[in-house]
Amino acid sequence: MNFPQFPHPVLSLVALAGGLLIGSFLNVVIHRGPSLWGLVEGENRGTLVSPRSYCPACKAPIPASGLIPIVSFLLQRGRCRNCAAMISPRYPIVEALGGLVALTAVAASGWALAALALAAFGFSLLALAFIDLETGYLPDAITLPLIAAGLGANAFALFVPFTDAVIGAAAGYAALQGVALAYKRLRGRDGMGEGDAKLLAAIGAFGGWTILPFVVFAGAAGTLAVAILRKTAALNEPLPFGPGLCAAGFLVVIAARVFNVP
Repeated sequence: MNFPQFPHPVLSLVALAGGLLIGSFLNVVIHRGPSLWGLVEGENRGTLVSPRSYCPACKAPIPASGLIPIVSFLLQRGRCRNCAAMISPRYPIVEALGGLVALTAVAASGWALAALALAAFGFSLLALAFIDLETGYLPDAITLPLIAAGLGANAFALFVPFTDAVIGAAAGYAALQGVALAYKRLRGRDGMGEGDAKLLAAIGAFGGWTILPFVVFAGAAGTLAVAILRKTAALNEPLPFGPGLCAAGFLVVIAARVFNVP
C-alpha cells in the first residue's frame, strides 16, 4: 500500500493554484462547450478561447480582477459587478474541485508523468460530470480523446499494462451499451445514452478492466443515493448517470493506485 503523501508545501501550493486555474477554464468548457459542439440549441456562446469571459446575464466582459478562482466570487458576494445578477455557485465549486483533483493527483503519484496524466483524467471527468448535469449529454469531443489518452498513457504502463487498458476500454463500452440496447428492446425507449458507454470505456482505458465492476457499482449507488435525497427518483424522470460514473471512476483509479491493485 502506498499511502498518499503531499510533496513539499510550496509544490503542493503550485499544484493547488494550477488546479484552481484549470478549474476556472473548465467552467468555460462547461458553459460554452455544449453550444460549440452542437449539443444544445440557443445562443452562440463563442469558442473556448473567444470572446473573453462575460456575465451570462448582462454579457458584460469580466475584468481580470474578477477572474481569480473562488476569491472573486467571494469578494463579489456571488454577484456580477455590472448588473448584480446572481452568479451560479457552480463556478467556485468547479474551481475548488479542480484544485482538489490536482492535489490528489500529485499526492497519489508525486511529481511524475503519471501525476500529469491522472490530473488530466480528473479534469476531463470533472467537465463531463457538470456538462451531463446541465445538458444530459456526454460530448464525444471529450470522451473520445479521453479514451485515446488512456490508451496512450498505458502504452507506457503508467497505470496498468496496455493489454488491460485495451480490454478495459472495450469491456467498458460493451457493458453499458449492452445494457442500453437490452433496455430499449424491453421498454421500447432509450434508457441510457451511448455517452455513458464511451465514458466507461475511457475509465477502463485508464484504469484497466479489473476496476470496472467497482466503478459501475459505486457510480450507480452514488447516483441513486443523490436521487433519493433530492426525491427525484421518479421512474419517468431522466437520471444522469455520468456524474456518478465520473466521481467513481476518478476515486477508484486513485484507490487502485494507492492500494497497488493490479
